[in-house]
Amino acid sequence: MLSKSLLSFLLLVLLRLPLAAQMYSTTDPFAHTFSIVARDPATGEMAVAVQSHWFSVGTSVSWGEAGVGVVATQSFTNKSFGLRGLALLKSGKSAQQALDEPAI
Repeated sequence: MLSKSLLSFLLLVLLRLPLAAQMYSTTDPFAHTFSIVARDPATGEMAVAVQSHWFSVGTSVSWGEAGVGVVATQSFTNKSFGLRGLALLKSGKSAQQALDEPAI
């Protein structure tokens, strides 16, 4: 279970996120999706969360592995990116190095 401090941190960050939207065509409404990845510095606990106008995005956006880390992919997700991100973290790469790794 997440600690109170991590939940408080997540709530504060979510409230401060700027509004962003993506439009699929000029006749469709805006579709909003927000993701967050967080780490509690006191406990090392990590979490990933997603909120979206699209149904069931949690199975495509949120990725995590105990002792490794958490990853969030966004927009038109490629499920291999979540698995690949965790594999890069597991191999010892930093979060920034995993992000900078060229896509295959």
